[in-house]
Amino acid sequence: MSVRFKDYYQSLGVARGASADDIKKSFRKLARQYHPDVAKNKKEAEEKFKEINEAYEVLSDPAKRKQYDELGADWKSGAEFRPPPHAGGYGRTQQRPGQSGADFQFEGTGFSDFFEQVFGSRMRGGGGFRRGATFGQEDVAERGRDIEGDIMVTLEEAMRGSVRGVNVRRPVGRIMREETYQVKIPPGVTEGQKLRLAGRGETGAGGGAAGDLFLRVRLAKHPDFEVDGHNLIHEAELAPWEAVLGASISVPTLGGQLSIKIPPGTQAGQKLRLRGRGLPQPGGVPGDIILVTRIAVPEKVTDTERKLWEQLQHASKFNPRD
Repeated sequence: MSVRFKDYYQSLGVARGASADDIKKSFRKLARQYHPDVAKNKKEAEEKFKEINEAYEVLSDPAKRKQYDELGADWKSGAEFRPPPHAGGYGRTQQRPGQSGADFQFEGTGFSDFFEQVFGSRMRGGGGFRRGATFGQEDVAERGRDIEGDIMVTLEEAMRGSVRGVNVRRPVGRIMREETYQVKIPPGVTEGQKLRLAGRGETGAGGGAAGDLFLRVRLAKHPDFEVDGHNLIHEAELAPWEAVLGASISVPTLGGQLSIKIPPGTQAGQKLRLRGRGLPQPGGVPGDIILVTRIAVPEKVTDTERKLWEQLQHASKFNPRD
């Protein structure tokens, strides 16, 4: 099946040879600009947010980026593209004896058809069984195959839970029939968790039961947080004087900004824990936000600032190499 080629470098506004740091900086800038919670045009921002998340999902992962680059640099965004045989095969059923392969296509998962075909999950084997069949008989009951896809879940959805409509296009004879299912995303879902829709997979053969549909959770990238289980990791940038003297700074949480105190003498890489501000755990204590401090140094200073730094240099007896 041909799909529209997606130029992920173009989506993030970076060159093909961009460094991992440049890709990360560009993603963070765009993600903050188009996050649906802050944008005025929610619908337009949501689509753009999905686009840059998908691009970053691929380009931030060295293995996926290598696979993407191997597709070639000559493709134009929007051009017709047929994934190579080794591609991910998202949503594609495994072929049964005597049957042609059938494509299950998804909408509303947060990923484009291009991502689904190249980087998505392969169908799970649902297994079959024979009921009362003997050698030479054609009366075979076989359970339908399970199908599996990916669903992009924002951290806000993982925090509060949500219900999403997902469209599945499945082959029925020579036509594709589209069905819409309401998928419940419970609070506290984690990366890789599978949401099961019983009986929504491939139709069984010979009176066999239908398979199931599994949607594997892929947590959307966030401009402010990395995810570690149910904990959220945030880099807190400090000015040198804030680290030395202590300060009150504002840090993001999924519930809004929070003012916290930085103790005097805070070191670069030091970890500060905000308990219970992370992602919920089913039946358990919520995770934490872990602040990892980073000392930011000004790239340029005025003449007045330089003189003050020089005064400090002469007055201080501190030597970090002692």
